[in-house]
Amino acid sequence: MKVLHTTLAAAIAAGAMLAAPAQADEALAKKHNCFACHMIDKKSVGPAYQEIAKKYKGQNVNAKLEEKVKKGGSGVWGQVPMAPNATVPDADIKKLVAWILAM
Repeated sequence: MKVLHTTLAAAIAAGAMLAAPAQADEALAKKHNCFACHMIDKKSVGPAYQEIAKKYKGQNVNAKLEEKVKKGGSGVWGQVPMAPNATVPDADIKKLVAWILAM
């Protein structure tokens, strides 16, 4: 029984460690006002993060999307252009793109 309890405690702790980065990255998206145009599971002004993840699943597009977040762009998701986010630190953009693509 003690082994089961220890294993269960380890599994819960591992789950909490995985959830913590996701919560931190969602907080980062809130900090940089990303939710003004995007939602996790619904289209808003821009595409839902889950749709972005689905579109690019299995592709090595991190650098491409990081550049698009930084410089802005248009035409991929419709007529509304994505505004540039030049003031967002590159390290934060990397974390945000990785978080979105992991959905």
